Amino acid sequence: MPEAGKIKRKLMAHFINSALPSASSPAFVRLGKDLEEYNLELNANVETKINILGENSVSLDSYQPQASVDPYYAEIGDPLFERLQNIVDNRLTLDELKTELIEVHLWETPTAGKYVAYREEAIIEVVSYGGDTSGYQIPFNVHATGNRVKGTFDLSTKTFTADSGSAA
Repeated sequence: MPEAGKIKRKLMAHFINSALPSASSPAFVRLGKDLEEYNLELNANVETKINILGENSVSLDSYQPQASVDPYYAEIGDPLFERLQNIVDNRLTLDELKTELIEVHLWETPTAGKYVAYREEAIIEVVSYGGDTSGYQIPFNVHATGNRVKGTFDLSTKTFTADSGSAA
């Protein structure tokens, strides 16, 4: 059992599949290099109504999660750079932008070297490209599109396995 106390930020790991949707297998890359902050904003759809009696009714019926990866500095040989540059060069749209996100709970005790993880489908939105003298930048957003599945993630092989009973 992990020690009680605050969880260090580096123990909430975020991976993105850098392979093209047509690839035969995923190629997960950990997000975080050059990022001082990464937050998955849930963007809840909340509806509030007040009836004629003055009573409040609040309904939360869905989430539209998204996160911003800014800055992202391009590095030759990085598979995520290759994916992003392909989006920029070919102005990709629709299904060509599909990917997967994986959140890994590194603060939890692993079982057989595998950590609790959640996989979710997403799309990549390149915001801009260029940058200043610090280097070539391609900041992007990821928009989770659903099908969140609980499972495990093996850090050494970078593979996700859905729990039995989870929708895959």
